[in-house]
Amino acid sequence: MFKYYFMLGLRSLRRNPALTALMVLTLAIGVAASVSTLTILHVMSGDPIPHKSERLFVPQFDVGPLKGYIPGEEAGDRQMTYPDAVNLLRAKVGERRTAMFGISAPIEPQRKDLGVFPANGLALTRDFFAMFDVPFLHGQAWSEDDDAAGVNVVVLSRQIAGKLFGQANPVGQRIIMLGQPFQVAGVLNDFAPLPHYYRLIGGEGNFGNDEDVYIPFATAARLKSSPQGSMNCSATPGPGYEGLLASECTFIQFWFETKTARERTELQAYLANYSADQRKLGRHQRAVAPSLYDVNEWLVFMKVVGNDNKLSAWLASGFLVLCLVNTVGLLLAKFSVRAAEVGIRRALGASRQHIFRQFLVETAVIGLAGGILGLLLAIAALALISMQSSEMGSVAHMDWVMLGFTFVLSVGAAVVAGLLPTWRACQVTPAMQLKSQ
Repeated sequence: MFKYYFMLGLRSLRRNPALTALMVLTLAIGVAASVSTLTILHVMSGDPIPHKSERLFVPQFDVGPLKGYIPGEEAGDRQMTYPDAVNLLRAKVGERRTAMFGISAPIEPQRKDLGVFPANGLALTRDFFAMFDVPFLHGQAWSEDDDAAGVNVVVLSRQIAGKLFGQANPVGQRIIMLGQPFQVAGVLNDFAPLPHYYRLIGGEGNFGNDEDVYIPFATAARLKSSPQGSMNCSATPGPGYEGLLASECTFIQFWFETKTARERTELQAYLANYSADQRKLGRHQRAVAPSLYDVNEWLVFMKVVGNDNKLSAWLASGFLVLCLVNTVGLLLAKFSVRAAEVGIRRALGASRQHIFRQFLVETAVIGLAGGILGLLLAIAALALISMQSSEMGSVAHMDWVMLGFTFVLSVGAAVVAGLLPTWRACQVTPAMQLKSQ
């Protein structure tokens, strides 16, 4: 019976092509506006590492001075000082841990056709690659001994490796960077999680490109590589690079990984004890308990998805509702002219339930047609949005989840819009229609 009603629905689309086209187009525009906006919101607010997001944590200390402090106010720092980062690395708390800060590393290629070019990167510990499931194309991360000694080793992104060495495996080769020879330990495969949750501060955007080079944290400190990105100093640091490292300036981002999510309580207790000890040493002057955020909490805290994005989604949903109201009116007009047909079917024995099913399937056919057109319009809209910037290009794309959601939304919206017209069609009195014929 459903197949029969479906064929009737297809046939009804050709009865009044102008009215049908207007309904399909109205529904498609509403679906396209809603889906394109929700797609961007879906990508931006998704869990970037779902299998371990509850085991990755960002600690936050309040290292501001007592002067001017108002108890209960939110800490202004989102990052960590160098002394705190070194202390936490040495403590070896958790399964893995890493500290990182941005660097700018001019590269001097051996190829004569390439001049010196700048590269952006991160100074971090080797645990970073395992913590965030970073894929390798060639080689691997440097060793723990390299981490401790601050050896001149580097991991290259796939793009930089291709620029310097073409398709060849560069592991073991040397490049000149920061005025020093560095040995290539590995080359990453494409690595650009959305968003860049591991570095939401001081990067090129939460949805921008990945880094070019990665070097050991201790190496960057030994070579006095200036931190790139955000830095907050409550007091003027001492002279020179050593003064910066010894200061209370915050410019380092830190991550812990635990074996299980249940170890969060133990980690929180350790950080509280550590902060209390530092307060006794004259640091961490404010008696504020350290904060701890897992990945999703960190994304919310850093407001990766802003209020503007949420407002856009609500406005697009409101526009879809407006399109549905117009579709209801068009369906009422479409079904009202078929009152005689309904009356004859009722007189021949069709029940109201049969009429209801038939007309509801017809509205679903309209929704399916609107969904196909709406999907094409949504893909076109996302393509236009992606042209605005590389950051928008990384989030403005359709995935399988939103592809299925588009058809469910369009058919569901059409069915909802058709409930009132279908109910009205079922109220036709057979005797009245037969007398009027």
